[in-house]
Amino acid sequence: MSESPGSIRVLLVIAPEAFRDEEFFEPYSAMTDQGFTVTVASTRTGTAQGMLGGTFEVTTTLDDVTADAFNALVIAGGMGSPETLWNNATLHRLIQGFDAQEKLIAAICLSGAVLAKAGILKNRRATVWPADEAKQVFAEHGVNYVDEPVVIDGHIVTSPGPQAAQEFARQVTELVRYQAGTTPAATT
Repeated sequence: MSESPGSIRVLLVIAPEAFRDEEFFEPYSAMTDQGFTVTVASTRTGTAQGMLGGTFEVTTTLDDVTADAFNALVIAGGMGSPETLWNNATLHRLIQGFDAQEKLIAAICLSGAVLAKAGILKNRRATVWPADEAKQVFAEHGVNYVDEPVVIDGHIVTSPGPQAAQEFARQVTELVRYQAGTTPAATT
């Protein structure tokens, strides 16, 4: 059964400080432009601060959401990701909930490591910002690291950083539409 764009609900997660602006704003704009209902969540409410000066008023915490309420999960990256998202047990449970239902899960930049730490990337192809610490997380969790702008493995999409934010946003948006049955074919 096909859903109308307005009934497609996406959870977009950002760090409260030092999220990477384009890795948040590109997907957010692409999805809202398509008419999706986008809920932005973080570890706390209030003004989230981007690395490049952008801000967003967050009104929802990770504790307030469940995988059942959304079609897809997108996690923006940035320097705040390792500090506030990588080891966040609530976010790990959310990721596992989306994975169990085979709903689209996407992460960009350093947030690819969150997916590895949540245990959903073992033996999968994925990418992450090529910082030593992030690549070590991938190695420790059995992830097949790939150096490509956007990597799709089943229902999981990863991208290495801001240089690919626009392509990441485009492909994630198309895949969400496809999964919801509003477009005839998925992006490859």
